[in-house]
Amino acid sequence: MLRIITDFDGPIMNVSERYYRAYLFCLREVRYPDQPVSPLSKEEFWALKRSQMPERQIARLSGLDATQAEKFYQVRKRTVHSMPYLVYDTPVPGAIDTLKRLRQAKVDLAVMTMRRVRELDDAFDRYDLAQFFPLDRRFCLSNDYVKTADVKDKPLLMQRALAQLPAAEEIWMVGDTEADIVSAKTHGIKAIAVLCGIRDRTQLMQQRPDRIVNNFGEAVDLIFKESNVVPANAVGAAIS
Repeated sequence: MLRIITDFDGPIMNVSERYYRAYLFCLREVRYPDQPVSPLSKEEFWALKRSQMPERQIARLSGLDATQAEKFYQVRKRTVHSMPYLVYDTPVPGAIDTLKRLRQAKVDLAVMTMRRVRELDDAFDRYDLAQFFPLDRRFCLSNDYVKTADVKDKPLLMQRALAQLPAAEEIWMVGDTEADIVSAKTHGIKAIAVLCGIRDRTQLMQQRPDRIVNNFGEAVDLIFKESNVVPANAVGAAIS
């Protein structure tokens, strides 16, 4: 049996609008009355986020002072993953078609995400995504889980998933962050990183995934090719 475990935000959901809206809100909240600030364009902001520029540094580049930058960081931490902002997430173009392709090919598919149950359920309801992931193929955080760091929490989530899922001859992890790659490597699973998420190629290369491709569709093309799920001359993936 071939199993693909995929992250949710990044491979399936585009979070750039949510992050940018939260950034603009934090600027408005923290700026002094009549203080001129210089909001970054969405493209500028997202490029800095993908390069992992610290939040406080982004705040300073936007015209805030050091004290404000610290407050910006705290407000942003409370805001960016809150339910009012999660509504700005939308499926990555082509991601739902890829999920349909996986279902048609009868691949054992699971989702593994640092979202909490209510946050994942909300997105599933809005975009009818539950059809692709039965309850026993969803691995996320409980609503009361106290997070530490993604690179620590996600390997534990992977451990739980592997303990609960039936055995599979071949397992791949698809994700867009260092936490996804670390989780896979910790448990001896092949990792494919996608460039449609919150890390750029430079950041992903530092984690040494098995492959880097542009998006979820290309990741699946690659997995199918290497696993002989489709003919080798079908659709190639852009492998880095």
